[in-house]
Amino acid sequence: MKIILASGSPRRKELLSVITTDFEVITAPVDERAIEDEILAGSGDMLDKSKKLVLELSKCKAQAVFDKVSKDDEDVIVIGSDTCVVTADEIMGKPKDKDDARRILRKLSMAEHYVLTGVCIYTSKGIDNFYESSLVKFNELDDYQEAQIEKYISTDEPYDKAGAYGIQGNGMVLISGIEGDYYNIMGLPVSRLARKLAAYIK
Repeated sequence: MKIILASGSPRRKELLSVITTDFEVITAPVDERAIEDEILAGSGDMLDKSKKLVLELSKCKAQAVFDKVSKDDEDVIVIGSDTCVVTADEIMGKPKDKDDARRILRKLSMAEHYVLTGVCIYTSKGIDNFYESSLVKFNELDDYQEAQIEKYISTDEPYDKAGAYGIQGNGMVLISGIEGDYYNIMGLPVSRLARKLAAYIK
């Protein structure tokens, strides 16, 4: 059974390697903006829309790669994944620039938020599409937090990450606590995925 990770994220590659080192990385283009625009225009609150978004994007990413490789090898498992950071009124993507990173991190310091990761296990025999949710609380937005935000956005770290921070990197100094799966916040719910993959890898 060949396993393919449909993500170029080095963090997801690192996390999947805890479950198995016998996989390869292949990506295929997906129009993420069109999918996000359609879901955001639909009904439901922002958390509901976020759940739909990560489920749909993870599925589309997995399907795009599966369609690309399945002609050559039907005995394949493709794992797609997508992570988003969401507050009560906004889905936080990757920051556009330093000012946007500052805005996002200040907003996250004023209210708790959720990190949702959608995962899709795509095979010729069926599809398993699920998400994991973790609650993250930042430190209060006082002078110290403001100084840490300014220090953090002066590094390269925030700009390739949804929500403008990485819990596993220097962004940890901004966080007061979490509820849920830590590795989900990094980008892949390792324990839950491992259990599901065990049904395929026997």
